[in-house]
Amino acid sequence: MNLRATTALTAYATAITAANWLTNHYGLVPVGFGLVTTAGTYAAGAALLLRDVVQDTAGWRWVLAGIATGAALTAVTSPSLALASAVAFLLAELLDMAVYTPLREHGWARAALLSGIAGAIADTLAFLALAGFPITGQSVGGQLVGKTLWATALPVAAVLAARMVRRAVHRDPVGA
Repeated sequence: MNLRATTALTAYATAITAANWLTNHYGLVPVGFGLVTTAGTYAAGAALLLRDVVQDTAGWRWVLAGIATGAALTAVTSPSLALASAVAFLLAELLDMAVYTPLREHGWARAALLSGIAGAIADTLAFLALAGFPITGQSVGGQLVGKTLWATALPVAAVLAARMVRRAVHRDPVGA
């Protein structure tokens, strides 16, 4: 495995572990607009995006290894949360493969955005139910805002903006 794949896998497993640690320690937190979310939602959303990087750099089997690593690290402090997280991420991964993999050949941004949204929905519903959190409009809405807007759409937009800047710089070096 190359350095990029190793870095992506480490970041992925770390994001899963961080999401679970934050949720275990802080539970539900307000996110505004009358919505609540688990404290680890933003880290979980980042994990959903990092999963695509792991799939691209190391393959889907390493995504499963990242889920297992995150669950094992979480189990040290909360076995029940580790199980809920592993099942939720596994369901999200299966849905991600069904969405991301076929769309990837048509461009990264579209594939990452659409699979992130699909994965966020599956992850949210499974995780809230299995971890014993209430499934309400406020909690589901808060999770989806955190995962789809802040942790998926904005990073994808940032990558696209960086690519546009890089292309512009390469086309017109030093203002020529």
